[in-house]
Amino acid sequence: MNPASAQDSKPTIVLVHGAFAESSSWNGVLSQLIPKGYPTVSIANPLRGVKSDAGYVASALRSIEGSIVLVGHSYGGAVITNAVKDNNNVKALVYVAGFAPETGETAAELSGRYPGSTLAPTLAPPVGLPDGGKDLYIQQNKFHAQFAADVPANESQLMASTQRPIAEAALNEASGAPAWKSIPSWFIYGDRDLNIPAAAQAFMAKRANSKGTIVVQGASHVVMISHPDAVAKVIEHAVIAK
Repeated sequence: MNPASAQDSKPTIVLVHGAFAESSSWNGVLSQLIPKGYPTVSIANPLRGVKSDAGYVASALRSIEGSIVLVGHSYGGAVITNAVKDNNNVKALVYVAGFAPETGETAAELSGRYPGSTLAPTLAPPVGLPDGGKDLYIQQNKFHAQFAADVPANESQLMASTQRPIAEAALNEASGAPAWKSIPSWFIYGDRDLNIPAAAQAFMAKRANSKGTIVVQGASHVVMISHPDAVAKVIEHAVIAK
């Protein structure tokens, strides 16, 4: 994987989706970045566990030459927090409605630390896995209101049908040492996020000494789909920052 070879002067932007989503959730953002010559990679996050998913992403990062701006949505934020692994090519982190955990914190605990998350009642009955674990999905008839209220209903239904499940254990797995303590970070989220309360995201951004925090009024949890221009702009701010 060497998307930067044709555009050595620009960093590669690596995007990591979160739970109940998939790689195409970045299409709107990619359509803003690719015409500007940015090398881009949207990684298929396995959604199996923080450590294993971060290891998978870290392997992909090691295959990229040149500087990297690493972007994570939702649970993908926890993954990028753990995926840098002393990779000196990673120059910036961008959290898009994303978790930025401290060592020992879990996604489930962070989303419940402040009031406002209504995710739990919208989950479908867990799907049992051969290893004894459980996969979680959002009920399709509740997906629009919970996950993507500011996205057209027909598009939201497609998202509901193609959602990728997350292993229940992943949401309760403790994070390792956070990359945001040593790498500059930027944050963008919506004030009507029903998965991760805006207050939780504000707390994480402040704790990480965010270089720039954008709150999109009226935006849902999938701000990168409903407001791809705003998300792309934050990523570009991270690219050009010195």
